[in-house]
Amino acid sequence: MASHETFVVLGSNSFSGATFVAEALRDGARVIGVSRSAEPDPAFLPFRWEPHEGFTFHALDFNRDLDQIEAVVREAKPEYIVNFAAQSMVAQSWDHPDHWYQTNVVATARLVDRLRRLDFLRKFVQISTPEVYGSTSGLVKETAPFNPSTPYAVSKAACDMNLLAYRKAFGFPVAFTRAANVCGPGQPLYRIIPRTVFCVLTGQKLRLEGGGTSVRSFIHMADVSRGTLEVARRGIPGDVYHLATDKNQTIRAVVEEICRQLGARFEDAVETTPARLAQDPAYLLDCTKARGEFGWKPQRSVSDVIAETIAWLKKNLERLRQVPADYVHKP
Repeated sequence: MASHETFVVLGSNSFSGATFVAEALRDGARVIGVSRSAEPDPAFLPFRWEPHEGFTFHALDFNRDLDQIEAVVREAKPEYIVNFAAQSMVAQSWDHPDHWYQTNVVATARLVDRLRRLDFLRKFVQISTPEVYGSTSGLVKETAPFNPSTPYAVSKAACDMNLLAYRKAFGFPVAFTRAANVCGPGQPLYRIIPRTVFCVLTGQKLRLEGGGTSVRSFIHMADVSRGTLEVARRGIPGDVYHLATDKNQTIRAVVEEICRQLGARFEDAVETTPARLAQDPAYLLDCTKARGEFGWKPQRSVSDVIAETIAWLKKNLERLRQVPADYVHKP
């Protein structure tokens, strides 16, 4: 337990952010959440599913409320800031690339320029992405060169480079995580696992981009959250940490497992559509570093994630029918 510790979580309403909040609260930390919108339905906030007395929330936007965000941080004096806040969709970044650059690069740079002056901050954990590597072959180490292929990936790579410049120039205590395809209960319905489950439960056809041939490592967000806590507390400033499982499989294989668990025929549940623009066929992460430094390793299999997601969707199905199943872009 670390009840004396305080975390500020930027992007606390996101699936990844909300799952991390739940993990930090379970570990005894005090957590201040910041997101640009009011909190969504509690079905999408894992920390709302159990006692969460150590949590407070502020609806503040990176792009508009920088003074207020700085004031929240100065008042809370957190040891750790974990930044999940970002425009995070890959395919949609082609439609409004300037929105991705504004939030992921410009607004984040403005915030960090203020945070670098805070003497109480032990670690700023930037939630990065393997998308910065582009398409790769073999296991990717944290030292792999950047080769981004979408506006989203470019924006995240630029953000990481700026943070490293602040590390070198000012000693800013940044560390980075890059996780595989996170999943689990509470994930938005436009992501592949909940979308497949939702389509089968509601009798809709799943549109599977490119036939699901891309290879990915799917990992429970709770496992990633444990790793992120370790990076906050013990990660070396300036370093990157990969968080993934050893099992790499096609998206089609994951969809087939969902159909199997739900007793549905793949052929009846799925229709194939063209692959999205510049979709990376694979990025497979070497996690030796996190395992060696922290003893971190995933505790849940893909089958476990699918079973938990099915149970979550069945429990909340009538409520989830009332929310948009597709991604809705907010500038």
